[in-house]
Amino acid sequence: MIDEELLEILACPEDKSPVQLADQSVIDGLNERIAQGNLTNRGGQNVEKQIDGGLVRADGAYLYPIDDGIPIMLIDEAIPLA
Repeated sequence: MIDEELLEILACPEDKSPVQLADQSVIDGLNERIAQGNLTNRGGQNVEKQIDGGLVRADGAYLYPIDDGIPIMLIDEAIPLA
């Protein structure tokens, strides 16, 4: 999904901490919430499109979605995991 070399250089745009690929169970849980219509991103927008992957910040607080193989590394697009 994401090239390993790219993954090594990507970091959270907010705190510059490393990111790692999200487990499928996390993605499945978020997609279930998206289907129910009760998932919002940090920008306050309702997330409507199912995600096929994501990058989780080192502290596990946020997931940056991957759309068509491209990580969306924008603070407002991050999805809170707490």
